[in-house]
Parts: sequence; structure tokens; C-alpha cells
Amino acid sequence: MSTGVESESTEEPTRDELAELIGDRALAREDHRNAPGFVVNPNEVRDVLFDLRDDGGYDHCSCVTAQQYEDRFETIYHLKKYADPTDEVSIVVPTPLSNPVNQSAEPVYRTADWHEREAYDLVGIGYDGHPDLRRILLPETWQGHPLSADYDQEKPQVVTLTEHANPLEPDHEDPESDTMFLNVGPHHPATHGVLHVKTVLDGETVADIEPDIGYLHRCEEQMCQQGTYRHQIMPYPDRWDYVSSGLLNEWAYARAIEDLADIDVPEYAQIIRTLGAELCRIASHMLALGTFALDVYGEFTATFMYTFRDREIVQDILEELTGQRMMFNYFRVGGVAWDLPEPREEFIDQTRDFLDELPAKVAEYNDLITTNEIFQTRCVDTGVLEPDVAKDYGCTGPVARGSGVDYDLRRDDPYGYYENLEWDVITRDGCDNYARVLCRMQEVEESAKIVEQCLDLIADWPEDDREVQANVPRTLKPDADSETYRAVEAAKGELGIYMRSDGTDKPARFKIRSPCFSNLQALEEMSEGEYIPDLIASLGSLDIVLGEVDR
Repeated sequence: MSTGVESESTEEPTRDELAELIGDRALAREDHRNAPGFVVNPNEVRDVLFDLRDDGGYDHCSCVTAQQYEDRFETIYHLKKYADPTDEVSIVVPTPLSNPVNQSAEPVYRTADWHEREAYDLVGIGYDGHPDLRRILLPETWQGHPLSADYDQEKPQVVTLTEHANPLEPDHEDPESDTMFLNVGPHHPATHGVLHVKTVLDGETVADIEPDIGYLHRCEEQMCQQGTYRHQIMPYPDRWDYVSSGLLNEWAYARAIEDLADIDVPEYAQIIRTLGAELCRIASHMLALGTFALDVYGEFTATFMYTFRDREIVQDILEELTGQRMMFNYFRVGGVAWDLPEPREEFIDQTRDFLDELPAKVAEYNDLITTNEIFQTRCVDTGVLEPDVAKDYGCTGPVARGSGVDYDLRRDDPYGYYENLEWDVITRDGCDNYARVLCRMQEVEESAKIVEQCLDLIADWPEDDREVQANVPRTLKPDADSETYRAVEAAKGELGIYMRSDGTDKPARFKIRSPCFSNLQALEEMSEGEYIPDLIASLGSLDIVLGEVDR
């Protein structure tokens, strides 16, 4: 078992206690995998969620899923507890096809802002009381909602400005104000992709910002809904967080489908999965560290190049394991594609050599970065994100743990082989850009501990028990109307998948819960009242990748 600091655990309420808390506001009960589901009247959503948060302790709105059936629209609020993410509940809100509107959850969970905007944008459900209900991924001029049944795919989508007001107001000077509107991105090296940050400055201080996303929306959920469970979905997760995190992404889908189809993964395959996932975490954190140094004080020649040098070594190891350098497609439903490359001893020695050199390299990073006066000036006490605010925005991963939120699904909702290994969950109380950087650097060392233990297990594993895949049917058809939400601890936080089966070999609904999507919402809270360089540092400390934000 992990020797990490145990999170505070509250006694899990029974379904009857949940039913009593919700009372007669529950119209019906549903059986979702891992989470009791309660159907709630659209006009009572907010009261129910307030009671679940304040009296039931469900302080983590993990995901919001919207979908359409033949006779109704439906929104599902997936709720958890930061203290115990295995204690889950689903609040299901049906709305009629003629008037798909329910109360907004935003006053209860701030993170619901963007989630409900996405549901409105793609599915067409309205949310009464939402502070800013408009499109988020598609342009405001878009016509129709792509995931609704009546969406016309042949309708032209280029709308002239004569039909919609020009959103750009001409430049003008107001002698009574010192404010200035500044576009950061979408083509700017410090935005880590095609992110547009609409920024209002009051003198030199950030008065307001709005992240404008959707430039890299690639219909990943829709493509997964058109693929078969067994063979056609697994290649897609590599392309969500494409920055060295492919195996972590693949595990999110694997965990969800294996839960939905009741598939048990062999123990040996779980060890290989854990090994590969932690190598991906190391590579991802190294990239985050190098690009952050580049953002904060233009440190290209040393830190950036050193971290990329070491990341390349990890990529070499992953290429040996999976056959691919970036888009791995190595996990399979029920296990992994194959065992370690032969001769196995050479691969183990190659990986051990990297681990042996890693402590000196991490110490070198500390010498270059954490003791650097410029770095400290730019990062200490900037981008402050208090723990309660981080929870309200649904933040996870190093962003939350850098604010002292002791939440890690590898320990708190165990999967793979993590619960059998010795390692620590890293948290820091600084709540600032500096704390988030240190958190990632220390997590690299913990991942190295996990990889070392996996190598020891693999080297000594009995030859006749090296089973890499379960016996999975050629065609997977989970029971109709079965639903699940499962998540893993990806490099950037909680990466979750909601899937609903209609009894066929393809999911009826496939929803991706991106940690970057939720974490990015907190940027406004972190940046107001600070300077533009602090905004860039705060954005870099979130370690977002737009392929996963937009999906």
C-alpha cells in the first residue's frame, strides 16, 4: 500500500441516506455503475445540489454530461468528495424535447459554468440562472447544436456579419479610464497552443480575463461514439493530451470500458500499465517544467533544453515498449498489446540506467530554477489559488495539490497496481505558481519510485504467468442502458470518461472529462489584480494542452 498521507475520509452514506437527503425531490432512482443515480425535477436542481454539497459533503462536481434520448434531453451531474472520490452520486435531470431547460448548477459549483456552456453549445440544453450561457467551443455565429437529433449537417455555417453584430468595437480613447483591451493569443508561444485570452488591463494590472477556447475542437467524443468498443476507440485517447501522456489517456478509456463490460485485467498486465503510465507522467512533467522556465524568464538555452534532453530518453524507452514515439496505442481492452521487448533484461537495464541518473538531473533542475532569484520573484506569491477556490472550480492534479488539496486517484480510488506499491502523494501549501512547479518536480521522483518497483516485479515474475491480456469477446456489447463514469490520475489531473451503452458494439454517449478544461477555468481567479507577466506565469503553471481542453 502507498505510504502517502492518507486523505481525510468521511463515512460513506448509504443509498437510503442519500434518498432521505434528497427526499421527495427525487422523481426516480437509477443504477449507474459505482454511483447511485437520482432523477431530479429540473426546477429543483439547485436545492438538491446545495444539500448534497453542504450536508452530504459532495464538494467535487467532477463532470457534467448532456445527452439526448428519443423522448427527452438529460443532464447528469457527476458528484464526488475530495476526501473520498469513491463516494459518488449522479444527479440526473431530464428535460422535455420541447423545452430543454433546467436550473444551472453554477451557483453551487463554479466549475459548472464551462461544463453547462459546453452542454448548451453541443447538445442544446438551456440552464436557467447561468451567469453567461453562450457557446464555448463553437463560434457564436454557429447554427444548431451538433449533438442534437435535429442537427442539419448540410446547413451552411458561415454567417455574415450583417446578420450578427460585429463583436469588435472600434478603438477609442476614454479620458476617464485607464483600461485597455489586449489580445493574448491565439497564436502566441506562451499560450501553449491555440488559446485566446481576452485581457482587460487597468494601467499595468489585469482587471479581467476570459479564456477563449475551441480553436482545436476535433469532435473526439463524436468520433469515439462512432467507433467500436473493442478495436476502434483506443487509438483516439493518445490524441487528447498529446504531450507525452498517451498511455495515461488510454488508461482512462480502458478503465471505463472494463468497468462497463466487467473485464478483469491480469495482474502482470496491470504492472506493465503502471510502469508505462508513470514513464508518461515523468515525460509530461519534464515538458511542463521546461516550457514553464521558457515562459517565466526566457530560459531557453539551459532548462528548456535539459528537460527536453531527458524527456527524449523517456520517449526512447516508451518507443521500445510500445513501438510508437507519441501515439502509442499500446493498451488493449483487458490488458496491453504485448509484453516488454526482448531481450527483456536489456529493456529493464535501459530503464534502470535512466532512473539511476534521474536524481542528479532533478537536483540540476533545482539549481537552475528553484534557487534562481528571477524565477522566485516571478513565481512566489503570484497566481495564488486558495484550496477552497481550487475545489470550487473542480481543479485536480498538481494544480490542486499545489494548493494543499490532498487528492490523487491513484491512492484514493485505486486502480492498476498502485495500491501494492510504496510511494507518496505530493502536496504543497504555497498555493502559488512556485508551489505548482515544485509539486511536479517532486512527483517526478515519486513516479521514478513506482517505475523502479514495477521493474523489480517484472524481472522476478514467473515466466508461465506473464499474461498480458484478458480473454475479451471479439465483439463487446455491454448491457443496454448501463452507464459508468470512471477516471484515472493523468499527468494534469482527473481524466474521466462517461459512457452509456445502448446494447450495440458502439457507445450511445461518450463524454470526456478533461482535467485541463476544469483547471483552465481558474485562470481568471488566479490572474485578476496581477501583471501581464504574472498572467503568463499562471497560465504556464496550469500545464494545459489545448487538444485536451477542446477535445
